[in-house]
Amino acid sequence: MKRFDGFMHGVNLGGWFSQCDHTQLRYDTFITEDDIKKISGWGLDHIRLPVDYNLVETSDGTPIEAGYKRIETAAKWCKKYNLNMILDLHKTAGYSFDVGHNESGFFENPQLQDRFYKLWDNFASRFAHIFDGTKNEICFEILNEVTDKSYCKKWNAIAKTCIERIRKFAPTTKILIGSYWNNSLASVKDLDPPYDENIVYNFHCYDPLVFTHQGATWIKKMNADFRFPIKSKFSDYIKMTEEKCGQPGTSFDSFSPDATVDEAYFETIFAEAVKVADSRNVRLYCGEYGVIDRVNIPDTIEWYRLISTSFNKHGIGRAAWNYKEMDFGLCDKRLDGAREELLKYL
Repeated sequence: MKRFDGFMHGVNLGGWFSQCDHTQLRYDTFITEDDIKKISGWGLDHIRLPVDYNLVETSDGTPIEAGYKRIETAAKWCKKYNLNMILDLHKTAGYSFDVGHNESGFFENPQLQDRFYKLWDNFASRFAHIFDGTKNEICFEILNEVTDKSYCKKWNAIAKTCIERIRKFAPTTKILIGSYWNNSLASVKDLDPPYDENIVYNFHCYDPLVFTHQGATWIKKMNADFRFPIKSKFSDYIKMTEEKCGQPGTSFDSFSPDATVDEAYFETIFAEAVKVADSRNVRLYCGEYGVIDRVNIPDTIEWYRLISTSFNKHGIGRAAWNYKEMDFGLCDKRLDGAREELLKYL
């Protein structure tokens, strides 16, 4: 499978221009140039920059020039410190992966879809040439985490139209496309064949969810004090996935009940997506992966070590969630004594 050179080892800047209160204070202080310098010093090669439409558009779709300038500044900082950048539209008018954002109607409303296309016209025309396109320094991720499988056919069609629009301004810029079920590995196969040679299939991986999201209060059945060691038996993973995540434990059916998470686990869950990418000669990228900050440090490092083994084996680029705070922060104080070890596996 083709490697995603230039985007092999990255980190997300979630919470800066997305999933935030969209105040000037937040924009000015959550991430600064010093943070970009620090990320470069970690030895990473790129950042993924989640952006909500609220940064660059008013509620009626009027462009906010100051928001575009902020993205431009972030891009220039990346250039200064030799980092590439993925520009990720995390929320568009009418759609968000998080129902709590009260965005709806995008997949049914041609006007909202046209607004989405025009936003990408602006992004592509403004940012494709800040970086050297011939060196693969910027990528566009057209929308974060489609949720429902019922959107699959519509999403493939919308994505194709969006790519065609982007190609008028950025003919060779890499474009990331994720599928339904929040960019799940299982849904990669249902993406349309790549539009051209510069399409990248994008997935997110927080498996096993009951481990990586233990204590996550936004999961309905999860209690804040629940803890679950990584080396628990799969029989316990099945039970706790059903009890705490409200999901069937069928993803563990191919494993012995007495087995536990190891390199073979990630090889197994990656296998289908890798096969699809190979057969279509397309690159594969993991735009989000990580472990919640409730997990103890040794288990956190072990999970990153195991998943990175499969990333490296198959040449899969990735960006860890998240650089700072957001329940997954890699620069947070709790990791001060272990960060050097953890960075080996990003």
